[in-house]
Amino acid sequence: MEKLDGKSLDLVKTNIETLKQLFPEVVTEGKIDFDKLKLVLGEEIETRNEKYEFTWHGKTQAMKLAQTPSTGTLRPDKASSKNWETTENLYIEGDNLEVLKLLQKSYFGKIKMIYIDPPYNTGKDFVYKDDFRDNIRNYKEITQQTTKANTETNGRYHTDWLNMMYPRLKLARNLLREDGVIFISIDDTEVSNLKKICDEIFGEVNFITIFIWQRAFAPVNMNKFASRNHDFVLCYAKQIDFLSWYGLPRSQEADTRYSNPDNDPRGPWTSGDLSVGPPVPEKIYEIATPSGRVVYPPKGYCWRVTKERFAELLADNRIWFGKDGDSVPRLKRFLSEVKSTITPLTVWTHQEVSHSQDAKKELKELFEDQSVMDYPKPVKLMKRILELSTRENDITVDEHF
Repeated sequence: MEKLDGKSLDLVKTNIETLKQLFPEVVTEGKIDFDKLKLVLGEEIETRNEKYEFTWHGKTQAMKLAQTPSTGTLRPDKASSKNWETTENLYIEGDNLEVLKLLQKSYFGKIKMIYIDPPYNTGKDFVYKDDFRDNIRNYKEITQQTTKANTETNGRYHTDWLNMMYPRLKLARNLLREDGVIFISIDDTEVSNLKKICDEIFGEVNFITIFIWQRAFAPVNMNKFASRNHDFVLCYAKQIDFLSWYGLPRSQEADTRYSNPDNDPRGPWTSGDLSVGPPVPEKIYEIATPSGRVVYPPKGYCWRVTKERFAELLADNRIWFGKDGDSVPRLKRFLSEVKSTITPLTVWTHQEVSHSQDAKKELKELFEDQSVMDYPKPVKLMKRILELSTRENDITVDEHF
């Protein structure tokens, strides 16, 4: 297990060195010449006063907080640990912003997947006070709830939440590998704001999707207008062109659709419609079935392949005319040629990934003190996230606030 020396990575220095490597010509006597940098970037500089942006009071300070080096130290607690010499896991308790900074030096660019379960900002689940002059005092105040909750009557209701989230997401991105991915749980209250700051930090092009988790299986009468029984899980890649994404294992039920009525040596197969719309003239032609019947694609449709390609498929025994040889042709698809994984749907039902009540039962089995976590997530939900994004020996981070 890699030891952490407690010294935070200087992110400003790292960014400057990266800039120097990309554009050495903009360095003058060890300093960045921004006039030269503008010339290098050419027409890609935004000079208009009015432009699309997402901003709020305190955003500049939030960006600076992400760059401020940490003065904290990680102290081992062997007495409370299990399998200290052999474990490959780290459980760190403390101010999560400080912890993220301390992880930068040892895990910068090494994490395959990060899962974040932040406060949803419901008015009672979130206290914001980042005091970097005394981080221990700040952490104790937050965890002991000695400061006021962020209620809707607070004039900085969304602002405080955004100022809390921005530097933490910025630091989380630094930890990800180039093929890494981040998942963030949230509900209706801040999902739109979270999407905007993630678009800025990770880039809109790296947005994968928003998964919908059915967290309750019975009516939730917390709102008189709608019974909200779902949460969201936002998903972003570090660099979508390099993302390692593994899909979900195929179910055995899906494989039951495959059979082998003609004893094809390539094994079980299923058939698909050979016609498709809208019609393309060169793909409209007659096909003679083995029984001698001539068929055309349905009106408003054409065949999926050209006449020449159909002849190749027919010669390769990939066209099925039915057991009697008189049916409309269909295209054979072999099980052996199908991927072993499937692309996940964006709606995750409680039957697939469990619900919040299951999560509370699981937590109760592990801890006598239920206050260790207010809103636990079920094991099946976390397993789904891991299946999609990780493989053995990948390093992951599970961050709870």
